[in-house]
Amino acid sequence: MVPSGHLATALPDAAVGSVEIDTITLCDLAPASGWRRPVLLDRELIMLATSGHGFAEVDFRALPCRPGTLLRVRPGQVLRCTPPQLDATVVRWHPATLHGLDVDADDGPTWVQLAGEDEDAVINEVSQLTVDSRRHGDVPAARSLLRHQLTVLLLRLSMLPTGARRAARPEEATFRRLCREVELDYQRTRRVEDYADRLGCSVRTLTRACLAATGRSAKQVVDERVALQASRLLAATDQPIAWIGRQLGFSEPTNFGRFFTREVGVSPGAFRAAREQPGPRPVVRPRPPADAATDTWRA
Repeated sequence: MVPSGHLATALPDAAVGSVEIDTITLCDLAPASGWRRPVLLDRELIMLATSGHGFAEVDFRALPCRPGTLLRVRPGQVLRCTPPQLDATVVRWHPATLHGLDVDADDGPTWVQLAGEDEDAVINEVSQLTVDSRRHGDVPAARSLLRHQLTVLLLRLSMLPTGARRAARPEEATFRRLCREVELDYQRTRRVEDYADRLGCSVRTLTRACLAATGRSAKQVVDERVALQASRLLAATDQPIAWIGRQLGFSEPTNFGRFFTREVGVSPGAFRAAREQPGPRPVVRPRPPADAATDTWRA
């Protein structure tokens, strides 16, 4: 058994793009400029804090971290941490890595404070994966080995206790179907009518499902997703504001500016100007408590 807090760490691969699964340190994950601004992730990752204390901002939500804290962050989300006070081991993988394996890619928490036997077990899984990726990265059989080790880790995380699970409600399935459709097409349309037609139900049905699941209307849920993506791009890229607006379906920059200001509370320019300030910035709308299992937008 590997002692708690003593994880072996692998060096980042020189050809990261060709590596399906790799392990690095939190400092290796930071860009050359450090964590002056959030980083837009193109791979999924698990971050296991090994020493120090600090915060990890995931989509502008500050999550406390200390030894034993585990975070799971999805491709497309933005991440910023606070080293050197905080250090962690990071396991990264490409979205297609889990295809064909018996694991639900969406199952398990996105933030959890490990303790006791759960902490020991997860640390052992991460440690072995780290050692094997470092020692056997060039061996053909290593690809299958690492994929199965990652599967075991994710299955173990899916069985962690995350508090009382609420009973499934009839509206929950409708809400989840809407979220999947919005994720596919939010850049093209913000009309609830379009999603209702696609799902074969009425706007009233979608609104009732969203109100039951989140306390917000279907239109608010769709607009929240668009505003979240705008916030990610404003904070983590240097793309012009007008370009970001066009990517999200706004033909005129003024329309995008009014939309963003209404949703977030500040203008796109002011939001971008504040991106290098420590601490979370305004979030689109008040969200439910940070229970990873119920987080709407984890894409």
